[in-house]
Amino acid sequence: MRTIYSTLLLSFLIFLSPAVFADSPTKAELYDGIEITVNINTATAEELSALLVGVGDKKAKEIVDYRDQNGAFTTADDLVSVKGIGEATVEKNRERIQL
Repeated sequence: MRTIYSTLLLSFLIFLSPAVFADSPTKAELYDGIEITVNINTATAEELSALLVGVGDKKAKEIVDYRDQNGAFTTADDLVSVKGIGEATVEKNRERIQL
């Protein structure tokens, strides 16, 4: 009887192990399926990093610093002027970016 319980417990633990080691979603992935927009001219660095795909805390701070030094963005494409933001990042977020 003890062998049966041990086997069942071991099987249960093996079944659960992939869930324990699964990668946690990124901040932006938490909002997949929900229409998200962010105003890049008024958002804080925390909001930018949470809502834009591929933008972490460091890039978000660069966006805010650039905006503070150069004024408001007039198009989403203006983001490529920010250090660390490329065309691919802008394209991933084009539908999320609001001015």
